[in-house]
Amino acid sequence: MSAWVLPDHIADVLPSEARHIEELRRSLIDTSRAYGYELVMPPLLEHLESLLTGTGEALDLQTFKLVDQLSGRTLGLRADSTPQVARIDAHLLNRQGVARLSYCGPVVHTRIDRPLASREPLQFGAEIYGHAGLEADLEVIELAQACLRASGIDDLLLDMADVRVIDAVLDGVRLDSAHVKRIHAALAVKDVAELDLLSQGLAEGVRSDLLILPDLHGDLAVLQEARERLTPSPAMHEALDSLQWLASHVQGMRVSVDLADLRGYAYYTGVRFALFGASNAQGAQAAELARGGRYDEVGAVFGRKRPAVGFSLDIKELVAMVPPQPLRAAVRAPWGMEAALREAIARLRSQGHTVVCSLPGHEHEIDEFHCDRELVPDAAQAGAWTVRNI
Repeated sequence: MSAWVLPDHIADVLPSEARHIEELRRSLIDTSRAYGYELVMPPLLEHLESLLTGTGEALDLQTFKLVDQLSGRTLGLRADSTPQVARIDAHLLNRQGVARLSYCGPVVHTRIDRPLASREPLQFGAEIYGHAGLEADLEVIELAQACLRASGIDDLLLDMADVRVIDAVLDGVRLDSAHVKRIHAALAVKDVAELDLLSQGLAEGVRSDLLILPDLHGDLAVLQEARERLTPSPAMHEALDSLQWLASHVQGMRVSVDLADLRGYAYYTGVRFALFGASNAQGAQAAELARGGRYDEVGAVFGRKRPAVGFSLDIKELVAMVPPQPLRAAVRAPWGMEAALREAIARLRSQGHTVVCSLPGHEHEIDEFHCDRELVPDAAQAGAWTVRNI
């Protein structure tokens, strides 16, 4: 095998795309900062037990493991940054009130979860710790919306679910964990025939609710339909009321509900959401752009269980959905050691201009920076230099 061939689903990022990714990264960080979120930078690798405890257990098969040559302990390359940020909130910041944190960095996956995905996403996310009310859920949804709009995507669909719905349906039902996982899997793909088999022997109300759930997806009328068709309980009403409140306060987005959507069930503890764009720059249907929700158990393993809600997205996926910003034109300059020339180049760069020096013998190479001006000797003043349009 050639030495330059990369592993499957791992890729280099070349200049034009790297520039686009960096512009998006800066835009997302600036947007979250405008909402009061502080940037943190957790390490790329940690002791494995720190990464895979609590809600991080769901990441086990996605995590690369290696041995630390210093301590002999097993390390893991992070597959998700949220458990790390929870650790930072619990042990390093240890604030009593609300903490708003954002992060951006690569994560690494052992396998892909869908065709054409990367095993090295560039994950951006933002999280609120310390507030259990729906106000925090709404703020995170609005921040996710603002981030995508800052990236150039305006036509968004917000899709919501709540893991407490299935918890309310199965409340008091005694089933082993394997059976419950099969029910969750069948709901996730809306397999009514499998649900029919799995619900045999259960109480009639539970069985009926499980068979109804796959139909409860669509616009906000689904919430009223759920109230009418599902077995009522305080937990069920709380989940449906939460979805209704959030939907009534979201602005500038279409909203849909899918009460059988259990993605991330082991992770989330309440409302979960995803944001979809209507189409990409070429008009094709967009994939999911961002996802998030409430995960109040995330800090428990670190000895500090705090309310938490947040979202994340992959900048490498997002960059394919939005057109790049126009390349800022540069100034072409000759290479030379004359003091006046070097001073003129330094002055232009200090003013924010990109100045590309043509190295000797390469004056006629392709202009990658689309230079629309050049630095030339000033005809009116000996020894001076001036910029002229090309």
